[in-house]
Amino acid sequence: MTRVLCIGSAVLDFTFTFDQLPDRAEKYVAQSADIVGGGIAANAAVAIVRLGGNAVLGARLGDDPVGETILAGLRAENVDVSRVTRTPGARSSYSSVYINSEGERQITNFRGEGLRLDVDAFEDVEDLDAVLVDTRLPDAALFGLQLAQRRGIPGVLDGEAPVDPRLIDAASHVAFSRPGLEATMPDRDPDDALRETAERHGVWTCMTNGALGTRYTHEGSILHFPAFDVNATDTLGAGDVWHGAFALALGEGMTATDAVRFASAAAALKCTRPGGRAGTPDRATVTQFLKEKQQ
Repeated sequence: MTRVLCIGSAVLDFTFTFDQLPDRAEKYVAQSADIVGGGIAANAAVAIVRLGGNAVLGARLGDDPVGETILAGLRAENVDVSRVTRTPGARSSYSSVYINSEGERQITNFRGEGLRLDVDAFEDVEDLDAVLVDTRLPDAALFGLQLAQRRGIPGVLDGEAPVDPRLIDAASHVAFSRPGLEATMPDRDPDDALRETAERHGVWTCMTNGALGTRYTHEGSILHFPAFDVNATDTLGAGDVWHGAFALALGEGMTATDAVRFASAAAALKCTRPGGRAGTPDRATVTQFLKEKQQ
C-alpha cells in the first residue's frame, strides 16, 4: 500500500450554510450546521486513505477538547496519528466556515496557541512513497521535503501563500493555488511564473485554479487540464483533496500528467458533496468517474 507522510495543519471546522454569505454586522440564522475535521494536511491525509493509500500525519495539537475531537475524527478515518505532537496546556486550531448555496466559502481561522511539532518523529517513518507538506509550518515542511530528497521519493509542496522560498528549493513538485503563485511571483503572467519557477528551482510546477482547471509545466511548455464539469455544492477542502490525491498518485508511480487528472477528478467529486472533509470520495468512485468522463 502506498504510504504518504503529510505535514502541516489539522483543525476543527464549525460549518454553517446560507443562501448568501453574511456581509453585515447583525445576527444570521444558518440553514444547517456541522462540526467536521479540517486542516490542509489533515484533509489531504483523509483523502489519501479513502483513495486507497496509507497516510501518516505530522501535525501539532493541544491537549484540549478540540484536539481530542480532531484526533478522534482522524482515527475514525484510519489516518496514522502516531506522529502528531500534543502539547500540554496548548490550544488547538479551529475555524468558523460559512458556505453559500453555490458552494463558495468564507473562513475565519484561529491558528492555535502554544503549539509545537516534534519533527524528529518523522525520521523513523518506514516505507514512505511520497511526502506532502503545506506552508503553515515552514520549518517542519522543510524537514519533510529534505527527508523526501534523502529517500529519493516525491516531495510535494501545497503552495498556499505565503510560500517560503526554501520549500520550493527542497520540493520535487510544487502545486500552487492561484493566490499562492501570485504572492510568490507578483505581477507576472501565471504561465511565465510557472515556467520561471520550474527552471530556476529545478522543480515541476502547477497552478490549480478551481473551476478553471490546472496549468502545469511539461518539458518546457505549459499544459492545461480543464476542470471536470460538475454541479458544485461545497468546495470546502477540495484543494486539500486535490493535493492528497496528487501526492498519492505520484507515490504510486503515475506520471505528473496522470496524477493531475486523477487529483482533478477526486477534487471535482468532493465539490459535489456537502460536509467538507466528509464529502471526500473513495477510490472506486473516482475510478468510475474517470471511466465515464474519458477526459
